[in-house]
Amino acid sequence: MSGGSVLARNANEATRSSADARLSVEQVSYAYSANPTQAPLFTLEATSFQAKPGEVVAILGPNASGKSTLLKLIAGALAPLSGRILLNGFVTHSLTPRTRAQRIAVVQQESLLLFPSRVWEFVLQGRHAHGRSLRFESDDDVMIAKNALAQVGAADLSDRSMDQISGGEKQRVILARALAQQPLLLLLDEPTLHLDIAAQVDLLHTLRRLAAENRYTVVVVTHELNLAAEYTDQIVLMQRGRCLRVGPPSSIYQRELLEQVFQTPLTVELGPSGRPRVTVLSDRQ
Repeated sequence: MSGGSVLARNANEATRSSADARLSVEQVSYAYSANPTQAPLFTLEATSFQAKPGEVVAILGPNASGKSTLLKLIAGALAPLSGRILLNGFVTHSLTPRTRAQRIAVVQQESLLLFPSRVWEFVLQGRHAHGRSLRFESDDDVMIAKNALAQVGAADLSDRSMDQISGGEKQRVILARALAQQPLLLLLDEPTLHLDIAAQVDLLHTLRRLAAENRYTVVVVTHELNLAAEYTDQIVLMQRGRCLRVGPPSSIYQRELLEQVFQTPLTVELGPSGRPRVTVLSDRQ
């Protein structure tokens, strides 16, 4: 192994172990307003939760409940009106963009392709935050990108064009680009959107495995009640800008509470795995 490889590995290990990369969301609030003199168009009330490395957290709720706003606050893309968000002891929105990109990887609902590229070139983009300006990728960068593709089971797609792979394959490649950043915190906004059921299950299973193996803290925004119940450690349940409850799926998946939030009749039972399973009832009588 080259001296540069050893230094890169040791620096990464030191960063991960420095404070155990705990995510702490402390009484965070926000408001959108078209005009400062008028009432806000949307308000996110004070929200708090914590997550440890290896945990997967789902932010769950109907449309316009504040899920994506909370994710942007955690990412440091927005500064809260009150409260603070800490990752590894640092306030996320106060980090420089470069440092933030080294510690936090964000997978958006849609990832636009600005120009045609092969899969391995797309994944290498995740190394930009770790490099120097005006330089080509190093051997370490290439190795990290290849490893990221292997981790999501997409190594065989390496030489394919990004515009010639399926939706499920593309989502795995986008996740690989995020892994190539070697983050402490992985944030995903509706990652199962537009995927079929098999691809949804595969993606959440992969996230669960990666969190355990690499000690990532993972936060996922989703509408998928049963996938969230099956694959996450904590649920942050949102409704109209309020955090109603935080806890493991077993404490959140109460019929009356979920019917209140999602405004539809449903049942909650234990599935074969022992996790809650939700069935929406078609009969509203």
